[in-house]
Amino acid sequence: MSDISRPETLRIAVAQFNPTVGDVAGNLAKARDARAQAAAQGADLVLLTELFLSGYPPEDLVLKPAFLRACQAAVDQLAADTADGGPGMMIGFPRQSEKGRHNSVAVIDGGKILGLRDKIDLPNYGEFDEKRVFIEGEMPGPVNFRGVRIGVPICEEIWNDLGVCETLAESGAEILLVPNGSPYYRGKLDVRYQVAVRQVMESGLPLVFANQVGGQDELVFDGASFCLNADKSLGFQMPQFEEALTLTTWQRGKDGWRCEAGVVADIPQGEEADYRACMLGFRDYVNKNGFKSVVLGLSGGIDSAICAAMAVDALGRERVRTIMLPYHYTSEESFKDAEDCAKALGCHYDIVPISEPVEGFLSSLADMFEGTESGITEENLQSRTRGTILMAVSNKFGSMVVTTGNKSEMSVGYATLYGDMNGGFNPIKDLYKMQVYALSAWRNTQVPVGGLGPEGEVIPANIISKAPSAELRPNQTDQDSLPPYPVLDDILECLIEKEMSVDDIVARGHDVATVHRVEHLLYLAEYKRRQSAPGVKITKKNFGRDRRYPITNRFRDR
Repeated sequence: MSDISRPETLRIAVAQFNPTVGDVAGNLAKARDARAQAAAQGADLVLLTELFLSGYPPEDLVLKPAFLRACQAAVDQLAADTADGGPGMMIGFPRQSEKGRHNSVAVIDGGKILGLRDKIDLPNYGEFDEKRVFIEGEMPGPVNFRGVRIGVPICEEIWNDLGVCETLAESGAEILLVPNGSPYYRGKLDVRYQVAVRQVMESGLPLVFANQVGGQDELVFDGASFCLNADKSLGFQMPQFEEALTLTTWQRGKDGWRCEAGVVADIPQGEEADYRACMLGFRDYVNKNGFKSVVLGLSGGIDSAICAAMAVDALGRERVRTIMLPYHYTSEESFKDAEDCAKALGCHYDIVPISEPVEGFLSSLADMFEGTESGITEENLQSRTRGTILMAVSNKFGSMVVTTGNKSEMSVGYATLYGDMNGGFNPIKDLYKMQVYALSAWRNTQVPVGGLGPEGEVIPANIISKAPSAELRPNQTDQDSLPPYPVLDDILECLIEKEMSVDDIVARGHDVATVHRVEHLLYLAEYKRRQSAPGVKITKKNFGRDRRYPITNRFRDR
């Protein structure tokens, strides 16, 4: 029998669970559940994710001393739990020290806290504001856990070149266990692999990337935890967008520790990944905020149709109410498409005509508007009437209003404040129009993993094939006032995600006047976007957290 101080085998349970920000008691219960599952499987150590006990990101909640005390009390309770001789734990929490507030990880075992690690590299870009609320820790050494020297870099510390992993290796670490709060954007998993490979090569140590799963406001954490051995081989790959606990077995060899080949989950690609991210973010926003149901206007257009499909997939048809809100310009085609979509999804469907309230507004304003031409104002009255009715249904029945504008529309202001922008959450806010089409086509052939909606064509083919229109005037189409969506989306992606100059965008083959017009509309609509509902982040640069432009802004790239 080997010396217990130098074990030859170590069993680590990696838990990618879904915490809720601020629910310390609930997150403590989840941590205990993870430990119970791990104990039943014979684990020595349970690895949970960054700031798990507070939920991530806690933002300014950590400025409240009472909140920090609650998180510390939860850590102390977990430490007491480990006196039973079962698995130890590694768990993230916000910690108050004499020096200030830290983003910390506690390693606990045998009824006590064996070690604390305070995050050094605090991200302060895009969706992250950690330097605002935390102070930097000190360069760490490994923690001795049952005779194994564990290095604990925390999330951002493996993304940059501060040398944390190398320092841990030089000071005797044998395995790197990395708790993360790494949110999703398209293609993010490949980026994480590249980051992990670089750190494995530089440190010479195996690395476990343990990532949170679940939605938090606009962010979606996709899990997909994995391990790379020192030779860069994949030890295991956990599923994406799902809670999971995986037991991993490690063996000590002449070249150090190695994770035995474990589960390798299939990872969704392309439209499937984006759709599942939207679905998870939507589901968690509704459920974590206590809404029993949702309501949305179903116009017969593609944006409201895919939002209805996501709602049914996320929540189930019994929790989704759709309403057709027709006016004089609503076509028979739209009537049929909306009804067919609701029937295919199996959700509740009502028709509430808006002619009387719109005409009432116009009658009330007739004297004031006398001598003026009918135009945008009258069109927007239709949208605002629809928004008022949806909010009335929300107030009466407690259903959250789902708003359905895509990123292309939100970029150029093709939306009405206090009208179709009304709502509590927007699952497609960060999807360009052409991506909406692609996801709609995908959903008609697949039911997403975990989706509660039916199989088959849930978005009628005619909705996908017809020209998009707001139907606010006779024979209107979006392309009356906007460039074709493939052109518009490419220009917008260049301006938003890539921050390209007008000259560089023109060099891609776009008309210079069109690029200038789109840029002008993008800047002009900032005031609308500041008042829009939150929505799932899908791209690398969403509106809000990632892109913070001034509302008052006279710059134009001439």
